[in-house]
Amino acid sequence: MSDAEKAQTSQASEVHAAPARQFVNNYDAQGYFAPRPSKIANPGALGLFSFASTTFILSLYNVNARGIVVPNVVVGMAVFCGGLAQLLAGMWEFPRGNIFGATAFTSYGAFWMSYATILIPGSGIVDAYGADATELNQALGIYLITWFVVTSLLLIAALRRNIGFIALLFFLALTFLLLAIGAWQGTLAITRAGGGFGILTALIAYYCGLSELLVAGESWFGLPLGGIRQAKAE
Repeated sequence: MSDAEKAQTSQASEVHAAPARQFVNNYDAQGYFAPRPSKIANPGALGLFSFASTTFILSLYNVNARGIVVPNVVVGMAVFCGGLAQLLAGMWEFPRGNIFGATAFTSYGAFWMSYATILIPGSGIVDAYGADATELNQALGIYLITWFVVTSLLLIAALRRNIGFIALLFFLALTFLLLAIGAWQGTLAITRAGGGFGILTALIAYYCGLSELLVAGESWFGLPLGGIRQAKAE
Protein backbone atom coordinates (compact mmCIF):
# COMPACT_ATOMS: atom_id res chain seq x y z
CA MET A 1 0.00 0.00 0.00
CA SER A 2 1.39 3.43 -0.94
CA ASP A 3 1.82 6.29 1.51
CA ALA A 4 -1.08 8.15 -0.15
CA GLU A 5 -3.37 5.15 0.24
CA LYS A 6 -2.33 4.75 3.89
CA ALA A 7 -3.11 8.43 4.51
CA GLN A 8 -6.56 8.08 2.89
CA THR A 9 -7.29 4.96 4.96
CA SER A 10 -6.25 6.74 8.16
CA GLN A 11 -8.44 9.76 7.35
CA ALA A 12 -11.41 7.51 6.59
CA SER A 13 -10.96 5.70 9.91
CA GLU A 14 -10.96 9.00 11.76
CA VAL A 15 -14.15 10.12 9.98
CA HIS A 16 -15.97 6.89 10.89
CA ALA A 17 -14.70 7.01 14.47
CA ALA A 18 -15.77 10.61 15.08
CA PRO A 19 -19.51 9.96 15.60
CA ALA A 20 -18.72 7.26 18.17
CA ARG A 21 -16.58 9.69 20.19
CA GLN A 22 -19.42 12.21 20.24
CA PHE A 23 -21.65 9.76 22.13
CA VAL A 24 -19.30 8.20 24.66
CA ASN A 25 -21.43 6.10 27.04
CA ASN A 26 -24.51 7.49 25.27
CA TYR A 27 -24.12 11.04 26.61
CA ASP A 28 -23.94 14.12 24.43
CA ALA A 29 -21.55 17.05 24.71
CA GLN A 30 -23.75 18.75 27.33
CA GLY A 31 -23.73 15.69 29.58
CA TYR A 32 -27.33 14.58 28.90
CA PHE A 33 -28.29 11.09 27.75
CA ALA A 34 -28.50 10.74 23.96
CA PRO A 35 -29.11 7.48 22.05
CA ARG A 36 -26.77 6.52 19.25
CA PRO A 37 -27.67 7.89 15.80
CA SER A 38 -30.04 5.38 14.24
CA LYS A 39 -32.63 5.08 11.47
CA ILE A 40 -34.97 3.43 13.98
CA ALA A 41 -37.58 5.85 15.31
CA ASN A 42 -37.84 6.39 19.05
CA PRO A 43 -40.03 3.54 20.44
CA GLY A 44 -40.27 5.18 23.86
CA ALA A 45 -43.78 6.57 23.42
CA LEU A 46 -45.10 3.18 22.25
CA GLY A 47 -43.59 1.38 25.22
CA LEU A 48 -44.74 3.95 27.77
CA PHE A 49 -48.28 4.28 26.42
CA SER A 50 -48.63 0.49 26.30
CA PHE A 51 -47.38 0.15 29.86
CA ALA A 52 -49.53 3.04 31.09
CA SER A 53 -52.77 1.81 29.49
CA THR A 54 -52.48 -1.75 30.82
CA THR A 55 -51.43 -0.55 34.28
CA PHE A 56 -54.29 1.95 34.36
CA ILE A 57 -56.92 -0.67 33.56
CA LEU A 58 -55.65 -3.26 36.07
CA SER A 59 -55.23 -0.61 38.77
CA LEU A 60 -58.84 0.48 38.34
CA TYR A 61 -59.84 -3.16 38.84
CA ASN A 62 -57.63 -3.32 41.95
CA VAL A 63 -59.52 -0.40 43.51
CA ASN A 64 -62.80 -2.15 42.55
CA ALA A 65 -63.90 0.66 40.23
CA ARG A 66 -67.50 0.21 39.03
CA GLY A 67 -67.78 -2.77 41.39
CA ILE A 68 -65.38 -4.91 39.32
CA VAL A 69 -63.74 -7.77 41.24
CA VAL A 70 -62.64 -10.19 38.49
CA PRO A 71 -59.77 -8.60 36.49
CA ASN A 72 -59.70 -11.01 33.52
CA VAL A 73 -60.76 -8.40 30.95
CA VAL A 74 -57.19 -7.07 31.25
CA VAL A 75 -55.82 -10.31 29.75
CA GLY A 76 -56.08 -9.10 26.14
CA MET A 77 -54.40 -5.80 27.00
CA ALA A 78 -51.71 -7.60 28.98
CA VAL A 79 -50.86 -9.94 26.11
CA PHE A 80 -50.92 -7.58 23.15
CA CYS A 81 -50.51 -4.04 24.49
CA GLY A 82 -48.59 -4.24 27.75
CA GLY A 83 -46.87 -7.43 26.60
CA LEU A 84 -46.19 -7.61 22.87
CA ALA A 85 -46.01 -3.85 22.18
CA GLN A 86 -43.58 -3.29 25.06
CA LEU A 87 -41.50 -6.28 24.03
CA LEU A 88 -41.16 -4.85 20.53
CA ALA A 89 -40.30 -1.42 21.95
CA GLY A 90 -37.57 -3.04 24.02
CA MET A 91 -36.13 -4.85 21.01
CA TRP A 92 -36.03 -1.58 19.04
CA GLU A 93 -34.22 0.17 21.88
CA PHE A 94 -31.25 -2.24 21.68
CA PRO A 95 -29.94 -1.07 18.27
CA ARG A 96 -30.43 2.54 19.36
CA GLY A 97 -27.94 1.94 22.17
CA ASN A 98 -30.46 2.59 24.96
CA ILE A 99 -29.75 -0.32 27.30
CA PHE A 100 -31.96 1.14 30.03
CA GLY A 101 -35.02 1.46 27.79
CA ALA A 102 -34.36 -1.92 26.22
CA THR A 103 -34.13 -3.63 29.60
CA ALA A 104 -37.14 -1.86 31.11
CA PHE A 105 -39.51 -2.29 28.16
CA THR A 106 -38.54 -5.91 27.53
CA SER A 107 -38.80 -6.78 31.22
CA TYR A 108 -42.24 -5.26 31.73
CA GLY A 109 -43.43 -6.70 28.43
CA ALA A 110 -42.48 -10.11 29.80
CA PHE A 111 -44.19 -9.23 33.09
CA TRP A 112 -47.50 -8.49 31.44
CA MET A 113 -47.35 -11.62 29.30
CA SER A 114 -46.60 -13.76 32.34
CA TYR A 115 -49.35 -12.08 34.38
CA ALA A 116 -51.85 -12.67 31.59
CA THR A 117 -50.83 -16.34 31.50
CA ILE A 118 -51.75 -16.65 35.19
CA LEU A 119 -55.24 -15.26 34.53
CA ILE A 120 -55.97 -17.33 31.41
CA PRO A 121 -58.18 -20.23 32.59
CA GLY A 122 -56.68 -22.62 30.03
CA SER A 123 -53.21 -22.21 31.56
CA GLY A 124 -54.33 -24.18 34.62
CA ILE A 125 -52.13 -22.08 36.91
CA VAL A 126 -54.91 -20.87 39.21
CA ASP A 127 -56.74 -24.22 39.12
CA ALA A 128 -53.58 -26.00 40.31
CA TYR A 129 -54.06 -24.41 43.75
CA GLY A 130 -57.58 -25.82 44.15
CA ALA A 131 -60.30 -24.17 46.21
CA ASP A 132 -57.95 -22.88 48.92
CA ALA A 133 -56.91 -19.36 47.92
CA THR A 134 -54.37 -18.99 50.74
CA GLU A 135 -51.50 -20.74 48.95
CA LEU A 136 -52.35 -18.96 45.69
CA ASN A 137 -52.18 -15.55 47.40
CA GLN A 138 -48.84 -16.42 49.00
CA ALA A 139 -47.48 -17.46 45.59
CA LEU A 140 -48.79 -14.27 43.98
CA GLY A 141 -47.15 -12.26 46.76
CA ILE A 142 -43.78 -13.82 45.93
CA TYR A 143 -44.40 -13.12 42.24
CA LEU A 144 -45.18 -9.46 42.95
CA ILE A 145 -42.32 -8.91 45.41
CA THR A 146 -39.91 -10.22 42.77
CA TRP A 147 -41.06 -7.46 40.43
CA PHE A 148 -40.68 -5.00 43.29
CA VAL A 149 -36.99 -6.02 43.41
CA VAL A 150 -36.59 -5.69 39.61
CA THR A 151 -38.26 -2.27 39.65
CA SER A 152 -36.07 -1.11 42.56
CA LEU A 153 -32.96 -2.05 40.59
CA LEU A 154 -34.24 -0.15 37.55
CA LEU A 155 -34.97 2.80 39.84
CA ILE A 156 -31.31 2.85 40.89
CA ALA A 157 -30.31 2.92 37.21
CA ALA A 158 -32.84 5.70 36.52
CA LEU A 159 -31.18 8.02 39.05
CA ARG A 160 -28.86 9.15 36.25
CA ARG A 161 -31.70 9.67 33.73
CA ASN A 162 -34.42 12.18 34.54
CA ILE A 163 -36.95 13.05 37.21
CA GLY A 164 -39.86 11.70 35.17
CA PHE A 165 -38.51 8.14 35.05
CA ILE A 166 -37.41 8.33 38.69
CA ALA A 167 -40.97 9.20 39.75
CA LEU A 168 -42.42 6.52 37.46
CA LEU A 169 -40.26 3.71 38.83
CA PHE A 170 -40.54 4.88 42.44
CA PHE A 171 -44.34 4.73 42.42
CA LEU A 172 -44.30 1.50 40.42
CA ALA A 173 -42.03 -0.11 43.03
CA LEU A 174 -44.40 1.11 45.75
CA THR A 175 -47.33 -0.34 43.80
CA PHE A 176 -45.70 -3.78 43.56
CA LEU A 177 -44.79 -3.69 47.25
CA LEU A 178 -48.33 -2.85 48.38
CA LEU A 179 -49.89 -5.44 46.07
CA ALA A 180 -47.49 -8.10 47.38
CA ILE A 181 -48.29 -7.24 51.00
CA GLY A 182 -52.00 -7.20 50.18
CA ALA A 183 -51.73 -10.68 48.68
CA TRP A 184 -49.76 -12.05 51.64
CA GLN A 185 -52.01 -10.48 54.27
CA GLY A 186 -55.24 -10.96 52.36
CA THR A 187 -56.07 -7.34 53.15
CA LEU A 188 -58.32 -5.66 50.61
CA ALA A 189 -57.45 -2.15 51.84
CA ILE A 190 -53.75 -2.65 51.11
CA THR A 191 -54.53 -4.07 47.67
CA ARG A 192 -56.72 -1.04 46.96
CA ALA A 193 -53.89 1.25 48.07
CA GLY A 194 -51.65 -0.56 45.60
CA GLY A 195 -54.27 0.03 42.93
CA GLY A 196 -54.35 3.73 43.79
CA PHE A 197 -50.60 4.08 43.42
CA GLY A 198 -50.87 2.04 40.22
CA ILE A 199 -53.22 4.66 38.78
CA LEU A 200 -50.75 7.39 39.73
CA THR A 201 -47.95 5.37 38.10
CA ALA A 202 -49.98 5.04 34.91
CA LEU A 203 -50.62 8.79 34.76
CA ILE A 204 -46.90 9.50 35.15
CA ALA A 205 -46.16 6.96 32.39
CA TYR A 206 -48.69 8.73 30.12
CA TYR A 207 -46.90 12.02 30.79
CA CYS A 208 -43.48 10.53 30.01
CA GLY A 209 -44.85 8.88 26.87
CA LEU A 210 -46.34 12.13 25.63
CA SER A 211 -43.05 13.87 26.33
CA GLU A 212 -41.31 11.31 24.09
CA LEU A 213 -43.96 11.79 21.40
CA LEU A 214 -43.76 15.58 21.25
CA VAL A 215 -40.78 15.89 18.92
CA ALA A 216 -39.04 19.25 18.63
CA GLY A 217 -39.90 20.92 15.33
CA GLU A 218 -43.02 18.79 14.85
CA SER A 219 -45.05 19.77 17.93
CA TRP A 220 -46.38 23.05 19.23
CA PHE A 221 -44.93 22.44 22.68
CA GLY A 222 -42.92 19.94 24.67
CA LEU A 223 -43.11 18.41 28.14
CA PRO A 224 -39.98 18.48 30.30
CA LEU A 225 -38.82 15.27 31.97
CA GLY A 226 -36.35 17.02 34.24
CA GLY A 227 -33.04 15.94 32.73
CA ILE A 228 -30.17 15.29 35.13
CA ARG A 229 -26.83 16.56 33.88
CA GLN A 230 -23.93 14.12 34.07
CA ALA A 231 -20.21 14.70 34.31
CA LYS A 232 -18.59 14.57 30.88
CA ALA A 233 -16.93 11.28 30.02
CA GLU A 234 -13.18 11.46 29.67
